[in-house]
Amino acid sequence: MPERPVDEALEQSTNKWMVWGVGLMVAMALIFPIYRFYEPSSREADRAAQLGFLAEQGSELFTDNCTACHGIDGMGGTAPALNSMQFLEAASNEQISALISVGVPGSQMSAYSLDFGGSLTLQQIEAITTYLRGLEETAPDFPEWRDPLGLTQSG
Repeated sequence: MPERPVDEALEQSTNKWMVWGVGLMVAMALIFPIYRFYEPSSREADRAAQLGFLAEQGSELFTDNCTACHGIDGMGGTAPALNSMQFLEAASNEQISALISVGVPGSQMSAYSLDFGGSLTLQQIEAITTYLRGLEETAPDFPEWRDPLGLTQSG
């Protein structure tokens, strides 16, 4: 089979595209570390904004659904004080969400999750949990958080 003649125009065009490809690859290789440097701070800012939004939504939901028993800002009432250093240090976010979702058997705390016959979605429960977690910074030392009104007397 005879060899094809070299097409100079095609060779120049191919070489030009190869140079552009190598240049683009080098540019991306240089840009990636810059992106890796700035991206975490961008994500952290977005995460903080999301937590702020969840806490705000959780505050409204807490007021509408929980204040009657747990008191304003979770300071306690006929139900335990949720704005207590002892409670917030002892309970994880998962535990708080579970308590809201399924309730507390043998108490007046009923299930609030739609999955268990309640009125709140999992996102709303997460918002209330985020709100309660936000109270931790200023939570008072309140060892009697389980019975804030002293309704149960041991004797």
